[in-house]
Order: sequence, then structure tokens, then C-alpha cells
Amino acid sequence: MSAWKITGLVAAAALALSACGGADGAVTEDKVVAGGKTVNLSPEQNRITAEKVDAIAAKVPAAVRATGKLVVGGSSTTAPPLRFYASDDKTIIGVETDLAVLVAGVLGLEPQLEVTSWENLFISLDSGAYPIGLSNITVTEARKEKYDFATYRLDTLAFEAQAGGNWRITKRQDVAGKTIAVGSGTNQERILVEWNRLNELDGLPATDIKYFQQASDYYLALESGRIDAYVGPNPVSAYHAATSGKTEVIGTISGGGEIQGKIAATAKKGSGLIEPVAEALNHLIKNGQYAQVLDRWGLANEAVEKSEINPPGLPKT
Repeated sequence: MSAWKITGLVAAAALALSACGGADGAVTEDKVVAGGKTVNLSPEQNRITAEKVDAIAAKVPAAVRATGKLVVGGSSTTAPPLRFYASDDKTIIGVETDLAVLVAGVLGLEPQLEVTSWENLFISLDSGAYPIGLSNITVTEARKEKYDFATYRLDTLAFEAQAGGNWRITKRQDVAGKTIAVGSGTNQERILVEWNRLNELDGLPATDIKYFQQASDYYLALESGRIDAYVGPNPVSAYHAATSGKTEVIGTISGGGEIQGKIAATAKKGSGLIEPVAEALNHLIKNGQYAQVLDRWGLANEAVEKSEINPPGLPKT
């Protein structure tokens, strides 16, 4: 996973940008056509907003209610369409921010979207600087020891390779002998390392695992042929493949490996905030606004039917 400002996105993915002008010829919004969808990349997002639900808002811990804000932490190391910078290079946009704004609306709070590193996101959750995190965080049994979760998306991983090839990944044996890049400290790294271990026990060629943290780096490596594929969040790979035309998704798996992984809003354990957040998400699922946001970013196939509090997570290793 990596942080992309839209300027880097344009350069790396060769996006086709267009602008809509007002009556005076001024540019009012930037758009990109990706996979048949037109996505607004300007800082003026015209997001879907939600009305306050008093019965749910009343359950927000008093300390949070007193601030009048819902401070939502997010990692700077995600990419479109999850969380990235708009065309002004400073406004954070994406599906994660849209959902954060919706949840804040139901809770009657003003959303305050914060950006930090992946590591500092959890430090800030621990300290209470960020009461909640929405940043493509997968529920794991280890994390459940410190955090409470309210699910809002299925966790699907994708293998992305150069377009036009015949190689497909449907099982672990398909990665044997290949050079595959992954982000360190991620669930996809855990799965890839385990697949390689099992393949080697079976006498298959080892997978050469390369580590990249910046999207621009692993896409350059893909284009140059230095790696055969990259494994990361499916939304990011699907978005990049649709916009660049240079790559394609050659296989998907659950972020949980053998079990279905789930992405969730994350709060410090026992803070009392995750319960109203889950209720807010279920309200949004019921009224259809949740589906509208996922569809806007092309992620309808990752929708959950219900937000669950602390469901079974990925097992400890």
C-alpha cells in the first residue's frame, strides 16, 4: 500500500483527466473516467451526507460528544480509491473518507479527517488522539486484544501483473518460482510468506518476495519486468488497472487467506465508541447511503450485509 498524491497518480497511471468549466471558464472540478465510472478528483467532493439520528448519537461517549467532532485517523500509505489526495494535493478523498463523513453525520458530529503513517495510526488510536480509524484495517485476533472493530467492507486481495499475459493465480502453487512484490507488515505479506513456505515444503521453486512501500515504485517495477506481480488490496489494483491500461488483476483471494477477511472501523478497546459506530453503519446500510458510496468508487462487490462488532478475525500466526 502506498501514498499517492494525484500528481503522482497522473504521472504513474497516465490518467485521462478532464475539467468542467463554469460560465466564466473557471475550472470547477477534475474527473477521471475509470472502468466506466466518472470519479470526481477535485477537493469539492459533493459527498453524500447523512442526517443525525438522535437515538444513535446519544450513545457516543460524552467526551467525544463534548468536542463536537469525530476525529478519524487514516494511513497515508493507501492509494486510490481507498484514501488519496485530490487534485489540490492536500484534500483527502476516497471511499474511506466518504464513509467517515457519513458515520459522523449519523452521530451528529463534524468529521475531522487526519492523516498519518500506518504505524502512527495505531499509536494515535492507543493514545486517544484518534478516537476512531477508518483505513482499510483488517480484523485480526491479535488486534482484537487492543481494539474494538465495526466491519464495513470485505477484505479482498488482488494479484496485479502486466496486461495481456496468460498467467493466472487461483491457488498457492501458482506463485512458485515467481517474483512478487508486497508491502511489509501487511496481511498479504503474511499470506504470501506462508504460501511460499508450503510450496517449498512441497518441493516447488521458491517465490522471490520483494518489498515496496510506495505505489510508484512497485508499478515501475511491474512495467520494467523486475517483478512478475504485486499483491495488495483489490480496490487499489482494480482502480489502477482500469485507469492505466497497462496492468490487469490476474487473481483475487480473501485477505484472510482460507477465511473471509473483513475491513473495520477501529477504536481503542473499551472506549465505548465502536457500538454507536456500528449502529451508524447499519443505519446507513439500511437507508442505502452506504451502497451509494461503495458504488461511487466501484466497490459494490465488497459490501457487507451488516456491520458486525468484533467478529472472528484473522488467526494469530
